[in-house]
Amino acid sequence: MDFNGSGGGNELHNNQFYPSEESKPLLGEMSAQQLPPPEGNNNHKAGPCSKRSLLHCSSGMRYKLLQEGDIQVCVVKHPRTFLSKLLTSKFLRRWEPHHLTLTDSSLMSATPTGYMEAPLSYSTIEDLQLLSWDNAPKYCVQLSFPGGTVLLQAANSYLRDQWFHSIQWKKKIYKYRKVLNNPSRWDVVLKEIRALVDMALTSPLQDESIHQAPLHIISTLLAENTNLSAQDHENIIVAIAPLLENNHPPPDLCEFFCKHCRERPRSMVVIEVFTPVVQRILKHNMDFGKCPRLRLFTQEYILALNELNAGMEVVKKFIHSMHGPTGQCPHPRVLPNLVAVCLAAIYSCYEEFINSRDNSPSLKEIRNGCQQQSERKPPMPLRLLRPEPPTPPQTTTLSPPPALPLSPPPSIVNSSEILVELERNNNTTNTLRKAPAEGDSEPNLIDCLLVSPALNALSIQLPAHADRVLGCFALILKMLSDYDDWRPALASLLQPIPFPKESVFCFVFCNRELKYVIQRFAEDPRQEVHSCLLSVRSGKDGWFQLYSPGGVACDDDGELFASMVHILMGSCYKTKKFLLSLAENKLGPCMLLALRGNQTMVEILCLMLEYNIIENKDTQLQIISTLESTQVGLRMYEQLCDRQRELKELQRKGGPTRLTLPSKSTDADLARLLSSGSFGNLENLSLAFTNVTSACAEQLIKLPSLKQLNLWSTQFGDAGLRLLSEHLACLQVLNLCETPVTDAGLLSLSSMKSLCSLNMNSTKLTADTYEDLKVRT
Repeated sequence: MDFNGSGGGNELHNNQFYPSEESKPLLGEMSAQQLPPPEGNNNHKAGPCSKRSLLHCSSGMRYKLLQEGDIQVCVVKHPRTFLSKLLTSKFLRRWEPHHLTLTDSSLMSATPTGYMEAPLSYSTIEDLQLLSWDNAPKYCVQLSFPGGTVLLQAANSYLRDQWFHSIQWKKKIYKYRKVLNNPSRWDVVLKEIRALVDMALTSPLQDESIHQAPLHIISTLLAENTNLSAQDHENIIVAIAPLLENNHPPPDLCEFFCKHCRERPRSMVVIEVFTPVVQRILKHNMDFGKCPRLRLFTQEYILALNELNAGMEVVKKFIHSMHGPTGQCPHPRVLPNLVAVCLAAIYSCYEEFINSRDNSPSLKEIRNGCQQQSERKPPMPLRLLRPEPPTPPQTTTLSPPPALPLSPPPSIVNSSEILVELERNNNTTNTLRKAPAEGDSEPNLIDCLLVSPALNALSIQLPAHADRVLGCFALILKMLSDYDDWRPALASLLQPIPFPKESVFCFVFCNRELKYVIQRFAEDPRQEVHSCLLSVRSGKDGWFQLYSPGGVACDDDGELFASMVHILMGSCYKTKKFLLSLAENKLGPCMLLALRGNQTMVEILCLMLEYNIIENKDTQLQIISTLESTQVGLRMYEQLCDRQRELKELQRKGGPTRLTLPSKSTDADLARLLSSGSFGNLENLSLAFTNVTSACAEQLIKLPSLKQLNLWSTQFGDAGLRLLSEHLACLQVLNLCETPVTDAGLLSLSSMKSLCSLNMNSTKLTADTYEDLKVRT
């Protein structure tokens, strides 16, 4: 660096490229300064040393914001006498290495000695410039302060420019923070906010804090000034809108947005400004647990849409916009975030309702098992009313079997806010009637909800606001289930919801809409969807259990339950295993629905008898009595008896051991052939190159001695394989070459322990399934 002893220091201080920043207003300060001439412009050289205010922004260079780093420091005091000029000449100057940190208010060294003994406050920096030399590779940043200059020397030009932009950013943010922390006139404040936003948008620094710092400054300003008018609110929101296009709003700003949505839901700001913000949150948020206020803001935004004239139609259009016009949503985070928002809103209404009860235990106490019923004495208790049981009318209809006795009339817990009908059985009676004699106990609401595993009816009167919230978000879940590509993920997301007891009752609030969602799951033919109706873990209830007769959500006499059983039976790989679980846990509801003439349940009971699922003789007789009590049940039971007689007769008569059907034979041909003679001894059957399908499996399972089966080049598929795997335990050789079987059907063969030869050439078998079959067999 070459500073002349006669006037080098004065030239460095007085001949500045721009005036002092302290004399310039904050508004518009980034406009003229951000377009300086290129570095090579000779018109801006001052002797051997050239000074520039900023880099040329059109170069497209971007820098990361520096927080700390190593750099060489030199401080030059302004000379006032000849002796001082001599002392500050280049021959007496020295450079000191320092590790500098850019704090929020000053530039300080990790070793406060020498030139950097005291921190250099941003408020004392009058000017900030870049220096370069034509005849020496020096890369310096000049910081002018009253009485002198600080020179920072970097290793290269890029690092020098990075220090320059970082210090300049810190200095301006510090000044904006001071100005906006003490507002005087709001029209001036609004101009400063716009200038701050413009500075952040045009800064060459590329860092998350570049946009977050202005948002935090503005959110602090709004938090400390709560008496702003509605118009001021809208003006500020519009001003900061460009920063929100690629950034989530900070927590304090989310609260401000929530307040605006609640107080002015019909404002155009909600549609024009908040919509892209919420869309970005739903597309890019990864965890609402780390930023719950983003979820709350999304809830308030949706509720604001619901307040518009079109109401749920606007919400529906918003959901459709999040899905996209095509049949496949391109954003994988949208659905989980929407579900999280809906469930949190529904659950908050339930928690608010429970906690509003006088002296009722909170949900936290329930989860931790801390409620002490003996210490809780509600001032307004819920009394258990026991009306006289009505006399049943005399009818001539057939009475149900003894194991299905008619239940006594339900107990009614009545109050001004809730009407709960509890099914009276031994467990609930013993639980409710603890110490007081004559049944004078006074259980509170949470006792009533958690005591009974089966609610016949639950009607709760909620405040108008809570009712609107539940209606809105329950309908959104309903909308989500209408998208085919979202349904598998939605079923998986909702599958664990019924596990906590308090969560079960959340959905009683919106059972009608939720029932529609579960119905869509049950009707979906994809196994990954309807399999989510079952519980995730054993011992825990899933939708299948909740909607069974006597379940907490059942309000349709088991129609949805029967529909779920039908679809699960049609796709279940292990039919016997599923029937065993029904016999163990849901035999009573199945017999009840069969008694009422439900065809699906009649088929279930017949299959239980045919597969010898029920071992207890009394239970078998009860099932037979149930089947004979209806016309459809009697007809199916007679068909079952005919099949069993045919099976026994087939086994007794015997027949050939080998059989080959002509090519082009059909299922009807095979059925006609097997019904015309005795094939109880048939061990080898070839159906190669015929037109048989999976339907012929109904005939093949009547061949108990079958050991070898050739299905080469037929249309025999997965459904037939599942049936074979359950009935033909003796099968040893199976040829499936050139058949349409897939992994789903081939996996079912893993249960056939006698199978020793399997041809799967030219099928849709994948490598993973092949390895899985090798391991299982």
